[in-house]
Amino acid sequence: MKLTMNASPVNGRLNYSYSEYLDVLKPAGFDSVDFMLNDLVHDNSELYLTDTVKYCEDIKRQSTERGFTIDQTHAPFQFKDWDNEEHFESVIFPRLVRSLEMTALLGAKISVFHPLHHRIYRGHEEEIFELNMALFRRLLPYAKEYDVKIAIENMFQKDKARNCYVFDTCNRAEEFIRYIDTLDNEYAVGCLDIGHVGLPARDDDAPDIIRALGHDRLKALHVHDNNYQTDQHQLPFLGRVDWAEVTQALADINYDGNFTYEVSATLLNTTVDSFTPLGAKFMADVGHLLINEIERKRS
Repeated sequence: MKLTMNASPVNGRLNYSYSEYLDVLKPAGFDSVDFMLNDLVHDNSELYLTDTVKYCEDIKRQSTERGFTIDQTHAPFQFKDWDNEEHFESVIFPRLVRSLEMTALLGAKISVFHPLHHRIYRGHEEEIFELNMALFRRLLPYAKEYDVKIAIENMFQKDKARNCYVFDTCNRAEEFIRYIDTLDNEYAVGCLDIGHVGLPARDDDAPDIIRALGHDRLKALHVHDNNYQTDQHQLPFLGRVDWAEVTQALADINYDGNFTYEVSATLLNTTVDSFTPLGAKFMADVGHLLINEIERKRS
C-alpha cells in the first residue's frame, strides 16, 4: 500500500515549488502524490491558461525524476454560482471535464470529486441527490474515455445558527452507498474522508462506514484527524479518531487503494529549515505505521 501525500502546484504557505516539495517528501518516505487541481477554478491559473498536455507532461516528469507516481487527483470544487446555468455550462462543467483529462495525462487513475453540496442539505436530500445523479451521469462518459475513476467524497455542513457541524451529502453510510450503487458504473467509486466523518454528531463512526462501503466501493481515502469539533486536517493521533479501529476496518474489507494524506503542512512550515526534513519524516513514519497495522491485521 502506497503512502500518498497531498500536493498542489504551489504548496501553500510553504512557498515551495512542486519539485522542491517532492524533494522534501521523497527522503522522508512518501511514495506518491495526490495532486490538487482546485486551482482550475481561477481564470488566471496556470492550470487553466497553459497548454494542458505540456503542463501535465512537465508535472509528471518532475514526479518521475524523483521516484514519485501521481496516483490520485482532487477535482476543482470552489466554484461560485453553481446554480447559474450559463456559468455552469460555460465554466464549471468544462473545467470538471478538463480535470479528468488532466488526471489521465498525469498518470492517475482516480480523481476525487465533491458531490454538489452548495445548498442546505437537511430537508433537501432528494433534490440534492437528483442534482448529483445528473452531474455524475454527465461526467461518467468522460471518466470512461480517460480511464479515470470518479471517487465521490463524503461532505459536512456548518449550521451557523447553532454553531455546529451537521450532516451533508454522503456523510451517512446508507446515502453514500445509494449514490454509488445508483450510478452503478465501474468508474463511480467512493473516497472516504475520515476527518469529515467525525464532525456531525452521530452514533456510528469511520470504521462503521468503511465496513458498510466495503471492498468494491471504497477505493480512495483522505486521511487526517481532528478533535470532532473543527475540520483541522491534523496528522493521525493528534485528534480523536480511533486509528486502531480504522486500520482494523480497512483490513477487514481488504482495502486495496492508497493511504492518502490530506493533512496540513504544519510540521513543514517552520522558520528553521533544518527541521523540515524531520517534520516530513515524522509524518511519513506515522503513515507507514498505520499501513503496517493494516497489513498486519489483514494477515
